[in-house]
Amino acid sequence: MTTPVLPGMHPDPSVCRVGEDYYLVCSSFEHFPGVPVFHSRDLVRWKQIGNALDRPSQLLLTAETPSSAGIYAPTLRHHDGRFWLVVTSVSHGGGNMIFTATDPAGPWSDPIPLPAVGGIDPDLAWDDDGNCWCTVAGVRQYRIDPATGETFGEPRPLWSGTPGAKAPEAPHLYRIGDHWYLLIAEGGTERGHAVSIARGPAPDGPFEPCPANPILSHRSTYEPVQNTGHADLVQGPDGSWWMVLLGVRPGGGTPGWHVLGRETFLAPVSWVGDWPVVGELVQGPASSETELDDFDDNELQPCWVSLRDRSEQHCTTKERSGWLTLHARGSSLDDPAVVFAGRRQQHLSCRARALIDPSEGSGGLAVRLDEDHHYEIEVASGEVRVLARIGPLRTVVATRPAPGGPLVLGVQVDEARELRDSRSGPDTLSFGVEESDGTFTPLATLDGKYLSTEVAGGFTGRVIGMYAADGTVHFDWFDYQPFN
Repeated sequence: MTTPVLPGMHPDPSVCRVGEDYYLVCSSFEHFPGVPVFHSRDLVRWKQIGNALDRPSQLLLTAETPSSAGIYAPTLRHHDGRFWLVVTSVSHGGGNMIFTATDPAGPWSDPIPLPAVGGIDPDLAWDDDGNCWCTVAGVRQYRIDPATGETFGEPRPLWSGTPGAKAPEAPHLYRIGDHWYLLIAEGGTERGHAVSIARGPAPDGPFEPCPANPILSHRSTYEPVQNTGHADLVQGPDGSWWMVLLGVRPGGGTPGWHVLGRETFLAPVSWVGDWPVVGELVQGPASSETELDDFDDNELQPCWVSLRDRSEQHCTTKERSGWLTLHARGSSLDDPAVVFAGRRQQHLSCRARALIDPSEGSGGLAVRLDEDHHYEIEVASGEVRVLARIGPLRTVVATRPAPGGPLVLGVQVDEARELRDSRSGPDTLSFGVEESDGTFTPLATLDGKYLSTEVAGGFTGRVIGMYAADGTVHFDWFDYQPFN
């Protein structure tokens, strides 16, 4: 199976190049900090260098912000010596807004609202006269002043893709050679997802569609990567062209369940008759090294995300040296305000462990898709218990006495290699305790399909992490080991 260049929940990629360096951003939804920022020199190996929206003044997500709301579909561009980021915030006081930075690692500015620009999936492009064009899903276009958010004139409709195809979205506008190209996604971000393109003489067209549209789609195929779409183009310093796009890796039986969310893939692009031709997906880098965080730094690494906000009052590495301390404010992972710190699950088979000191409260280790779909192993009232929340049902699956003092909790995710029948899930999750001799004792093994987008709905993927359900809980370290 082709692996992503950015595995795990990294959807809606947007990319730009400055000199020899590539920078990429993705949607982050209800997670804080928002909009992860990555750097690469080859488009295959990426390193996260920060999060663009890391302050409440930039990103205000309240407990009323539902899962799969929040930050949608950023576009990243470099123009006139600055980086420009435009996003849609589907949350309280949200809408479309612009952020700027001289260094993509941050800091990024406070938002410049675009109050007259409706819709989602905004794009930015500049013409030779210095006009800035903001194009949104639909597909509509506005002329704006990106420094102030002012809009000039009425929005104008542009080419909206294949007649009858649903959800024309993710527009990106480029000047390439003698033409302006309008790249869009259509068909919805599910199995019918596709990428199509048109070209015209000016930013507002008129646009003629490519006769080979869609130029990329895996719908109605046996390809192991599905839902391919929401793409962006970039030219390398050697003149080569590339496309980043989202896709999913469904597993198990029918209908196939994807659990990691929508991931970022890469494909080469050639040009034939001034139209782009997309090649086969590029194999992403393999990883088998354990990633250990011992929480010795004053700030969490950029890969860590929380739910809707993160304050030192509730989540800090400064209270107990070398430990992550979480102060509860919700009663369980069902609560949108729960104090949680996690990282994206990025591999189909993996193991995560954490050393927890629950002497001042209760909490544990969780695999979360949203408030209604999560599994966890928790230490509370002298007991270790495995809990499952699937839709309206919440149950204790297994229990055992908790030893005194700190202990290691773990979860192992195993991809299903053989199907029992057409209903077989994509993986299993085994939750347990690490004994004093280092052996892992599983307490329960659960079917992973219930923590999938096909069951839960929405746009996110799994996040594995630590949480506090009551009082204060300390974590000495967390490690994540991929198995494929």
